[in-house]
Amino acid sequence: MSTEFFRDVSPQAPELEPIITGLFGEYAARYGDYFSKDAEVELTEWYLPPQGLFIVLERDGEIIATGAYKPFDDNTAELKRIWTRSDLRRQGLAWKVVSELERRARLAGYSQVYLTTGFRQPEAVRLYLSHGYQPHFDLTRDPEEYSLPPYDGRLRFTKSLVENHAKTA
Repeated sequence: MSTEFFRDVSPQAPELEPIITGLFGEYAARYGDYFSKDAEVELTEWYLPPQGLFIVLERDGEIIATGAYKPFDDNTAELKRIWTRSDLRRQGLAWKVVSELERRARLAGYSQVYLTTGFRQPEAVRLYLSHGYQPHFDLTRDPEEYSLPPYDGRLRFTKSLVENHAKTA
């Protein structure tokens, strides 16, 4: 029987290098050099506890999914580097990672999460919408429109980590 578990890792761990390289390769295949003009400066200290975190999901000793968060502001964690091994997609692994990141962000004191995905990742949009993320863009528009000025190609989402305990009368 296969065993899955989460493990905290350093974002600089050598075992992550081929995964992150593959993730950016996948982005390049979808977007070409679209995002290269705004290439994110990778500061790995953002992902270090207590403000940040980088986790891997392992099965039988192999990394099958990853995710991270870093501070967006004092109350908001920004989810990043959500990846699932390509041969294991559509098994709910990305959602397991996102759920674990939300749980850990809540424990770290964050009350909200923020994330972006690209305009050519409809599977990611569906995942986030189906799990209560609020889009900050018009879902009725063709996502390709968000690749044109004044937009930057990123589709933004937020989700509250604070449970609503208000009782209805």
